[in-house]
Amino acid sequence: MDRSKFFKSMIGGAGLAAGLAAKAKSYAAPPKQAQLNLCSQEGRLPGNGLREKVANLVAWGGKGIEFGGNPGGRIKEIQEILADTPIRVSALCWGSCNGDLVSMDMKKRRSGIDQLKSALETAGALKANGVIFVPCFHGQSDLKPAELDKVLAEVLPEVGAHAVECGTHVLLEPLQAAETFYLNRLEQAVALCEAAKSPGIAIMGDFFHMNRQERDERKAFVTAGDRLLHVHTASRKTRTIPGSDKDNYVDGFRGLKKIGYQQFVSLECGVKRGFDPMKQIPECFRMMERQWEAATI
Repeated sequence: MDRSKFFKSMIGGAGLAAGLAAKAKSYAAPPKQAQLNLCSQEGRLPGNGLREKVANLVAWGGKGIEFGGNPGGRIKEIQEILADTPIRVSALCWGSCNGDLVSMDMKKRRSGIDQLKSALETAGALKANGVIFVPCFHGQSDLKPAELDKVLAEVLPEVGAHAVECGTHVLLEPLQAAETFYLNRLEQAVALCEAAKSPGIAIMGDFFHMNRQERDERKAFVTAGDRLLHVHTASRKTRTIPGSDKDNYVDGFRGLKKIGYQQFVSLECGVKRGFDPMKQIPECFRMMERQWEAATI
């Protein structure tokens, strides 16, 4: 494809994700009662196999589990193991597909779109809130932010429509600048949602990335509003289990309470050397519950 022709109509500048600030909604009071639903990625949970991991999660008071990639071949296994538990599938952490969805190679782009659609079908079958999508990491695209905006303006409505058909969402994830040059803050993800004009496109926030990119976590979550359908958490400095770095999430929790957040707060983190996740995860959950209670609005 001729890039100069493709971007001929593009307005110069930093682009939606890089420069457009979304307006925060004004909430005089939370639209609904917020809830803290604790969750973990499957890979972080200790246990011999999914059944044991889920049993541990239930014992610790967890409410959700997040899977990596597209576990399409495991749908029956997951459904059977979760059937008699309070655990729900929160999201699929899918990633960027090597940046294929924003590639100027149309075969790669179509392949990336089709792979994301397949993951959305899996998410729908598992009744998950969505599939986490990162447009590109460093080294996966040489396009400028404004050019990436133009590509996503074509891609997001298509995958968003498929998400609606599947009863789920594409969840745009902003990352720290050390990992991507394109989408770094929640307000930028909101701008992309507004441009896509699809109810199937939503966003997620990650406390680890937000700690590096957001000036005000409470305000960032309020800006995201009802488009926010998932949250990741990790310790502030070392990206390990929360509590490892004397972590405080109270201000961010105030933002979640302000918007009446009822979705999941999921562990996406490592384990510090010398720590035992069998002991540390339940301690982490209790710490987060205490901080949630302290987050008065």
